[in-house]
Amino acid sequence: MIKYKSGLDNLIAGKRDQLKDQRLGLVTNHTGLSSNLESTIDILSKEPEINLVKLFGPEHGVRGNAAAGDKVEDQIDAKTGLKMISLYGDNKKASAEMLRDLDALVFDIQDLGLRFYTYLSTLLYTIESCGENDLKLYILDRLNPLGRKLEGNIVQPKFRSFIGLYPLPHRHGMTFGELAQWANQEFNLNAELEVIKCSGWQGETFAELESKDDLFWIPPSPAVPHFKTAQVYPISCMLEGTNISEGRGTANPFEYFGAPWIEPELLSRELENKKLPGLRFRPVYFIPAASKHQGQECGGVQILVSEEEKVDSYLSALTIIKTLFKLYPEETEWLQPPKDSQKYFFDLLMGTDQVRKKIDQDYAVRDILADWKLELDQFKEKRKEYLLY
Repeated sequence: MIKYKSGLDNLIAGKRDQLKDQRLGLVTNHTGLSSNLESTIDILSKEPEINLVKLFGPEHGVRGNAAAGDKVEDQIDAKTGLKMISLYGDNKKASAEMLRDLDALVFDIQDLGLRFYTYLSTLLYTIESCGENDLKLYILDRLNPLGRKLEGNIVQPKFRSFIGLYPLPHRHGMTFGELAQWANQEFNLNAELEVIKCSGWQGETFAELESKDDLFWIPPSPAVPHFKTAQVYPISCMLEGTNISEGRGTANPFEYFGAPWIEPELLSRELENKKLPGLRFRPVYFIPAASKHQGQECGGVQILVSEEEKVDSYLSALTIIKTLFKLYPEETEWLQPPKDSQKYFFDLLMGTDQVRKKIDQDYAVRDILADWKLELDQFKEKRKEYLLY
């Protein structure tokens, strides 16, 4: 059995000469770690023959110390003295000015495997920047912790945003190295790419690989502290487009959801009766320390994954939302578009306004899901060209 090694581990083991004689920028964060738990920043900055010039950071910052959605400012990294440029502030895409003193970029971030996880948009913008400014891009690849499963619809062009930048399904089942090659080729981004592959991964989920390997779960963001959070995140993240708390500000974000007006026993019983594949529900009370309903006691449920391979994230998420609107039609609401936008946040999460409209019109969930079976099948066929493992 081959032990799992990230692209960073394989770079250290024998490919680091590829980075010599170049002025390098590094796009990374706290998830860029070797199997010895040493950061990519520290490894490259200490290498005498590697010229690391500056750092670039996604949402949460280079060192992972910013909260979800918080604007991250440019600063100096205290440990290395290198300038850290934020790609989650005034600029989400590196400009020619930011890149003018570089020959290449290195990208090393652990993804979660979902279209609306913002690290993916940072990757896609990085590819665009390299193509536009004739910089080589090295991607230190890492596993997709959610495995190869495909779910959801493809983003419609007019709902393109930083949480849905390219026409991908909700759950794409690809690594960053694979996604980079897909985007670069399919959309003519013209970047010179080199993927330094991971090894010892053949599409397993983190849980499957963890059971036979020595892996640690490094929280990719503060609200995903455990892999069991990642398992339910594709479901409960949809609630971010409503006034229902998705458990942020609790010890169980995305596992808990609820609101002050919800009666836990009733909601739990209703969802249990739906017999959603691979899921169970139990009633809970919680008080969020942050985000929606901060400081208020909420009634709700905890999502429990009983059989991961059977879970259908979209079936589950839309069933939960429809149930909430049915039980609490006066209280449950879609978050309204901000003043500077005409688009509901739920629509940006979904990449379309049709799901919200059909829920309002009381369409059956399975009829909504049937709308995009063809486009998902087409993406699955196209995806085969770009799989590396």
